[in-house]
Amino acid sequence: MVSGGAGFIGSHLCDALVGRGWHILVLDNLISGSERNLDRLRGSPGFEFSNHDVSNPVEVAGAVDAVFHLASPASPIDFPAYPIQIVKVGTLGTHNMLGLARAKGARFLLASTSEVYGDPLVHPQPESYWGNVNPLGPRGCYDEAKRAAEAFTMAYYRKHEIDTRIVRIFNTYGPRMRADDGRALPNFMTQALSGKPLTVYGDGSQTRSLTYVDDLVDGLLRTFDRGDHMPFNLGSQDEITMLDLARKVIQLTGSRSPIEHRPLPEDDPHRRRPDTTRARELLGWEVETSLDVGLARTLEYFRVAV
Repeated sequence: MVSGGAGFIGSHLCDALVGRGWHILVLDNLISGSERNLDRLRGSPGFEFSNHDVSNPVEVAGAVDAVFHLASPASPIDFPAYPIQIVKVGTLGTHNMLGLARAKGARFLLASTSEVYGDPLVHPQPESYWGNVNPLGPRGCYDEAKRAAEAFTMAYYRKHEIDTRIVRIFNTYGPRMRADDGRALPNFMTQALSGKPLTVYGDGSQTRSLTYVDDLVDGLLRTFDRGDHMPFNLGSQDEITMLDLARKVIQLTGSRSPIEHRPLPEDDPHRRRPDTTRARELLGWEVETSLDVGLARTLEYFRVAV
């Protein structure tokens, strides 16, 4: 079972699971996902899709061995558009998927996020850091929903002894990102390719650690296969400012677009880089795709998508 399997990361995970020879059922209400992301799996004997909101009860006939819970809009442009749905899928949706895992005796993996750290006061961020989150701000619907999802997962682990995994995903990029995603890289790619100014918020000194989607999926599967019940950070150790990323995209695309600065959004994190010691030592995982290689692959996709 893969909730959110029609999304950017979810669809790549589905590719990998079908590649393993697994039979997968994808649940997605397509608020932010797209059935086009699953086109290559259609007709496969190991693939089923159901348009379903997992905030509502989930019932499945037959055996289920694994539950991957990735459902949730995750872009800043989604936060004002779907705040209630985001809170519900992080709470009710997580509860429903955990209930399914318990009923079926399945292993459960929660796709959490670096947003649980908020605008961090500790750098880099280890899994032991409790975070600096504003529950009342515009990002609170997503940040707190994911923190609640982690609390639900730990409660089911402790009370019902469910075999659980938690992955905190840092900024991930690659093919199948929405062109209107609203995050920095899709914005930069679409703006550069269309000759529009690249929008950099604030002075552009805020940093992110960008992980190519293939590496992230590898980390998800390693966590599922050999992780424990405590959270794992998955993200790159290469930190880049948003201004430098904009310049890199301009150079890569050959665009003549200028850079345009706008006010920094409320609660936008200033620095993001994970401490991935646990993932490296327990899972043998680290990023293998360089930023230059990943950006080139992503650009090929956006040249067609824009």
